[in-house]
Amino acid sequence: MPLIPAAAAPHADRSVERTLAERHRWGDPTAFEEIYREHAEMVYNLALRLSADPDLASDLSQEVFLRVYRHLGKFRGRSSLKTWIYRITINHCRSRLARRRLPTRSLDGDEALAERVADPGRGPEERALADDAGRLLEAALAELPVPFREAVVLRDLEGLAYEEIAHVLGTRIGTVRSRIARGRSALRELLTGNDPEETP
Repeated sequence: MPLIPAAAAPHADRSVERTLAERHRWGDPTAFEEIYREHAEMVYNLALRLSADPDLASDLSQEVFLRVYRHLGKFRGRSSLKTWIYRITINHCRSRLARRRLPTRSLDGDEALAERVADPGRGPEERALADDAGRLLEAALAELPVPFREAVVLRDLEGLAYEEIAHVLGTRIGTVRSRIARGRSALRELLTGNDPEETP
């Protein structure tokens, strides 16, 4: 699946989403299939950005959708279905990644990563620069503390509003803003090699 920034979606029709949950609860297999088609790429991209490991991201995505399948009947529409799935993904990734050392990605020879970030509409030189930037960004994200990584990914790569992020992470908007600011600062330091406190 391509690694692309997710655009902020318009507010979904909550009644339609509740109807999907109802159909699933009453045994309609097409309801879950619709949800999977709509959100599979989003879940994979988020898992990849949090884990920095394509194989693990695939496993995490399958596990997330197993949880969605099991608990969809309990969805009541107090948030959008997208936000609800984001929260399941974040919580599951936290749990799984806490049990293992997050791998740091090598910055050379990663053809799989290059394929995910390459834009076929660009020339060879532009694509090479984009490949390098993508590798550096993934490696830098992997170095961030988990709370900062989650906040930065949800805001800057997934395009969620601050209120959505607060709901997904189960924290206050002020805390979200602080984590994003500190995460961006740390990310800038990792990408440039400069200590922001030493920059004049």
